[in-house]
Amino acid sequence: MLIKLVVIALLLFIIFNLVRAALVMLRQPQPNVRMSRFLGRRVLFSALALLLIFLAQLLGLIDTNPRPY
Repeated sequence: MLIKLVVIALLLFIIFNLVRAALVMLRQPQPNVRMSRFLGRRVLFSALALLLIFLAQLLGLIDTNPRPY
């Protein structure tokens, strides 16, 4: 159950960084706030979420659906 909460928290943080990047893109350009910082965080945490899911599956913390239908 804890692993699912961690994955949900990571996904919410990914969405938060996407919204922050969109807000920076829509506002006037400022030299100290860069959109690439937020997009880079989003990519980093997306990769971390995938690795966490794969690792949890290998360790048996989460179960996959054996048949999709």
